[in-house]
Amino acid sequence: MLSDIDLFAGLSKRQAKRLVARAREVTHLKGNEVATEGGGAVGFHLILSGRATVTHGSDAIRTLGAGDYFGEISMIDGLPRSATVTIDDDVHALAIDHGVFEAVLDEQPEFARGLLKGLCSRLREAEARATSASS
Repeated sequence: MLSDIDLFAGLSKRQAKRLVARAREVTHLKGNEVATEGGGAVGFHLILSGRATVTHGSDAIRTLGAGDYFGEISMIDGLPRSATVTIDDDVHALAIDHGVFEAVLDEQPEFARGLLKGLCSRLREAEARATSASS
């Protein structure tokens, strides 16, 4: 599932397996707030089952389900969360802590190159959307 995520699209299957080997499985119970806007970075979460709601300020942005993820920005830069994530139905997720992610980057330069390719792809898509929206 990790290889299907746009952020990790530039990684080889071997690199994705290495990252998953360092990840941990977690369960978040209904009603828990697992990420708080402005709060500390917890890491990346890939939802395997369950549902959660993402809010920014008082606005609900989207609902997440199996295959969706959150925390990718904080996983990369270690800065505070940009949104709040609240569990709607118990969530089982694959979690990658910021420290684990940084260790993998330090140990595997080819992983960093693959990640950069994924980020560049996301940036190009965002630029294209911004250009078409302003036209």
